Amino acid sequence: MTHKINTHFLLLFLFLLTTIHAQEKAVPVFKDGEAQIVEAFNTPDKWIRHDLWVPTEFDTDGDGKLDRMHVAVTRPYQTETEDLKLPVVYVSSPYFAGVAANIEGLFWDVHHEIGAQPKPRTHTEVIRRGKRPIISNSHINKWIPRGYIVVHSSSPGTGLSQGAPTVGGDNESLAPKAVIDWLCGRIDGYTDPVGINKVSAYWSSGKVGMTGTSYNGTIPLAAATTGVKGLEAIIPIAPNTSYYHYYRSNGLVRSPGGYLGEDIDVLYDFIHSGDESKRPYNNKTVRDTEMKNGMDRITGDYNDFWAGRDYLNDMKPMKAALLMSHGFNDWNVMPEHSYRIYKKAKEMSIPSQIYYHQDGHGGPPPITMMNRWFTRYLHGIENGVEKDARAWIVRENDAKDNPIAYKEYPNPDASDIILFPNVGGLTAGILSTIKPTEQGVERLIDDYTFSGDSLAMLQTSNHRLLYTTPKLTQDVHISGIAKVKIKLASSKPAANLSIWLVSLPWKKNVSKITDNVITRGWADPQNYKSLTQSELLKPGSFYEMSFDLQPDDQVIKKGQQIGVMIFSSDNKFTLLPKPGTELTIDLDETSITIPVIGGLKTFKEAIKQ
Repeated sequence: MTHKINTHFLLLFLFLLTTIHAQEKAVPVFKDGEAQIVEAFNTPDKWIRHDLWVPTEFDTDGDGKLDRMHVAVTRPYQTETEDLKLPVVYVSSPYFAGVAANIEGLFWDVHHEIGAQPKPRTHTEVIRRGKRPIISNSHINKWIPRGYIVVHSSSPGTGLSQGAPTVGGDNESLAPKAVIDWLCGRIDGYTDPVGINKVSAYWSSGKVGMTGTSYNGTIPLAAATTGVKGLEAIIPIAPNTSYYHYYRSNGLVRSPGGYLGEDIDVLYDFIHSGDESKRPYNNKTVRDTEMKNGMDRITGDYNDFWAGRDYLNDMKPMKAALLMSHGFNDWNVMPEHSYRIYKKAKEMSIPSQIYYHQDGHGGPPPITMMNRWFTRYLHGIENGVEKDARAWIVRENDAKDNPIAYKEYPNPDASDIILFPNVGGLTAGILSTIKPTEQGVERLIDDYTFSGDSLAMLQTSNHRLLYTTPKLTQDVHISGIAKVKIKLASSKPAANLSIWLVSLPWKKNVSKITDNVITRGWADPQNYKSLTQSELLKPGSFYEMSFDLQPDDQVIKKGQQIGVMIFSSDNKFTLLPKPGTELTIDLDETSITIPVIGGLKTFKEAIKQ
């Protein structure tokens, strides 16, 4: 009897001890639909860090072996001691192991006639850096304390990852897919680049989210377009979604802002930090053959090479919930990059939201937005995020963490108004809602030595045409995409065409990026028929073309004027031919369409004198 009682109490004691121990186990905690910081996870000195290699399904460095991607893991120690499985925040990049130091020496010389063969450019080698097992420390302090594992990988041909960088080629989509397949237990990983010792992701819940900025934001989209199972959500920040849109504009050879003369082969040289012994093969195969034959700096036409590096064309398999983030004044990776993907995702009924701020390149959504997104789709907490507003816009004077919720972007309350230029563009012609007739033409002379900024400030100039609304008596809220329709003739077979929508008077020496330039656009008149085939212009003959400016959502304050400036070479973005090309604009067949909250009625009230 005594033996039975002692056994009973012993079993009860063991049960209570096990229960107490279970209660002490660290688990993710959620409040108001967000993962909270758990102090048991917030122990950096105890985090487990290790690296490995994951095999892919491609061989792009020509060694006859499938390329392996270098992967680094940072996870709470409880994933080892308490059999805890957690979702993964995954970040991949070509930048982790270093980039070319002398970037200026890599660029193409842009001082030549449009359509002329450019001078050969110089190349340089990247000096690789980095230590094992740490690829990067990005995002670990943000997500691990909230109950996630953070994984990093170097993209193909960079760092200790094998293969070749292709700058948007298929391998840059399939590489993160392979890592996600490993995280979900579908393929093996290995402890070294060539060995056979396997390593598994036994600590992964099989739910993966990706994020990153710029190129690092492109890779989550690239992975999502494969439809890989387990990639539940992505948050691309200022992603490059089409390398044609990054390096060309409506048929025009156009550089990203701040990097005049950059092109896709320049970016290849900039990131190629992989195995030095594989670089000659990679250079010959990718840069000096595929890119050289496909990128076409002569015409700027859209072709199969560029179509293969446009993620909009690859979205059919995509399922991952999408939260886009971009700046309306990002003149590097321009705001159209996120909008075009967001628009398509909506059409595909993919859970989607878009966050736009008013600054330049980069800038993630507020941590609350990111947290709710990952909490819903990685932890599976029903927080209703999919029912939140679709669009979040930071107003001009607000902090980035204080966006205003809108039903949609563009704002559904916006409707298009058409504005027409009136004679007087050498000084400032009127921009009116009434279409004038029989105005004839006005001319400008190209001269790249005048910047767009300086042209907008000049009282008179024969190097640009400027047309402005009357001074606004009320604020005007623009939301969406402005469109240009223009009829023009050129004195030469080729010419640049640049259009700026501006807020005047121009404010000098201002720190606010929202002042002065509202939005911009560029086009090649030779592509007036099609992006895929340019046609030499017959000097003196008129051609009609239409194209979009960059997306925007901006409130133009009362007291300002909205102006449209037409000029030729933009010395921050385009090729720079010798001054002297003359553009003739047919005013009767030229207009700009602007999306305005409240439409024509509201706009007329705002310009009533």
